[in-house]
Amino acid sequence: MLAIVCPGQGSQAPGFLQPWMEVPGFADHLRSLSEAADSDLVAHGTTSDAETIKDTAVAQPLIVGAGLATLRVLTDGAPIGDSAGVLAGHSVGEITAAAAAGVLSETDALAFVRERGRGMARAAAAKRTGMYAVLGGSEDDVLAVLAEHELTPANRNCAGQIVAAGTLEQLATLQDNPPAKARVIPLQVAGAFHTMHMAGAVDGLRTEAEKLSPQDPQVTLLSNRDGAAVDSGNEFVDRLVTQVAGPVRWDTTMQTMLDLGVTGLIELSPAGTLVGLAKRGMRGVAAVALKTPDDLDAARELIREHAG
Repeated sequence: MLAIVCPGQGSQAPGFLQPWMEVPGFADHLRSLSEAADSDLVAHGTTSDAETIKDTAVAQPLIVGAGLATLRVLTDGAPIGDSAGVLAGHSVGEITAAAAAGVLSETDALAFVRERGRGMARAAAAKRTGMYAVLGGSEDDVLAVLAEHELTPANRNCAGQIVAAGTLEQLATLQDNPPAKARVIPLQVAGAFHTMHMAGAVDGLRTEAEKLSPQDPQVTLLSNRDGAAVDSGNEFVDRLVTQVAGPVRWDTTMQTMLDLGVTGLIELSPAGTLVGLAKRGMRGVAAVALKTPDDLDAARELIREHAG
């Protein structure tokens, strides 16, 4: 069985879409997605600098647009079930996965992520917060230290990698007093995503969600909340709304993929992060990071070998 996974915020880099602009139809597709997102995804994916695309309101539509545009190239527009049996996305990548699974139209997905990015940017600006990766140490020790400092384990990515989120003062204390055998590394993000600090973004996103007409997914679609497969489009959209202020459980999402029998995995652009996690948490699963068009042959071979 093949899984297609969609990366989250922080995976973008300046110029990462430049190689894709030579693929016939790619630029036109990205321009149409730009209209729905009210953001120039072509410029942000090719010429915008690192500071510009770090902005939450820019980064989130860019990542979703890039994923959907590279997916169309990968599949030649064929039904998703011809390629993948499972879809999942990390954080904002869940919106990419929802559109790929047919829960949302591409236009609705980009409008929804536009409001998500803007709402989370406003929430992040309200208070000085951030996120630090905690690498190593035992899970129990790490979680105990985070609780001691009143920090949230906002992303539980895999064994040995938990992302702590909270105020900058709380994070500074964590950095001065890390868990045993662990390293603490600041992340270049604008705020404490997937925590109570994002509660202000939830109401606005719920209002946006009321405009949508979700369909049930065409393939197995996994949720970051708990790694569970969700077969209702309405429920998945509700989870997209509440997930803004709730932790990401990519560890359990990977375990569900293994339990379902996933043997191959493709990560859409901007790719690399989730394939890296899969190498640790899904050992033995063949994986391709679709970074540039040069990776298409390997990805399509993986589809031929593992689809179905």
